[in-house]
Amino acid sequence: MALTLFSPSKIANIIIKDHVIRYVGVKLSNPITVQKFREKYLPPSIIQDGKILDRDTLLLILEECVTEWGIKNTQVQFVIPDPFVVIRKISIPSEVKDDEILGYIYLEMGTTIHLPFDEPVLDFKVLSKEEKINEVIIFAAPEEVALEYSSILEDALLKPIAADITPLCLYRLFHFCQKTNEEEHFLLLQFDLQSANLSIFHQDIPLFMRHLNLDTSLEDWDIKENSSHTLANIKWNGHRSKLEVLIDEIVKEIEHVMNFYSFNMTQGKERITRILVSGDHPNLQDISSTLIGRYEIPVHRIETFDKLPSQYFLPLGLALKEV
Repeated sequence: MALTLFSPSKIANIIIKDHVIRYVGVKLSNPITVQKFREKYLPPSIIQDGKILDRDTLLLILEECVTEWGIKNTQVQFVIPDPFVVIRKISIPSEVKDDEILGYIYLEMGTTIHLPFDEPVLDFKVLSKEEKINEVIIFAAPEEVALEYSSILEDALLKPIAADITPLCLYRLFHFCQKTNEEEHFLLLQFDLQSANLSIFHQDIPLFMRHLNLDTSLEDWDIKENSSHTLANIKWNGHRSKLEVLIDEIVKEIEHVMNFYSFNMTQGKERITRILVSGDHPNLQDISSTLIGRYEIPVHRIETFDKLPSQYFLPLGLALKEV
């Protein structure tokens, strides 16, 4: 099974996280128009670290969403959960032709190419071509996980046509909003209620990704959805100091990743020059302000897009896969 990261009527764009299901429908006009957006917060222990623990309950919730949102029998794009995604640079012989690269990767799996799981779904991008060696970046996830999410969407009467990964979705949106370029080195922070995801982009290609589970649970948040399921009022239940500790831990991890990129991945030749921040955490402004105060690096957020609440920027970036 090939994982199509780079895709195309009506298409539903759905992301399923541990705590929420979100949907965005767009009209691919010029400019692009958001037609509908909805969300449904999930009870605890339905999904944990991307793994579906209670499939029956999740399916019931999905079926209810599909009916209420009016998207039954619609083609759907979805994302692979972050904890299962691997981004890795490999070297392959230059005599391997472009249309043979995927087969070569599968053939070398477990010998010269190692992943933390068997039976992956894969996509790749050629980074550079030299006389004897070509550099290739691979995107991989367990096939079992991709099929599990695809099958539950099918059982909810949707028609899965493509999968994506969250760093590409968000970067695609930043690129669409003209906040990226090929010359600079970007660190993309996705800060959500229960997790953070760090990725690095250069020349519009993701080179690195690290997923972090935060020491929080849904019980730490007071979530009140509005009647139309388009927006929720989210407040922290715990002590403010615990939230500050979480933000400080993420900032420290960002510094580790930036140093790793500079000294390990580029041997001191390059450094992160801009930081992009997105996600559904209510304290995005706090961590953005902390990063601005800590580093002499520009920090960018997408403030508005067609009056769409910022927590929908991830499925919107998924929708841009069609453009």
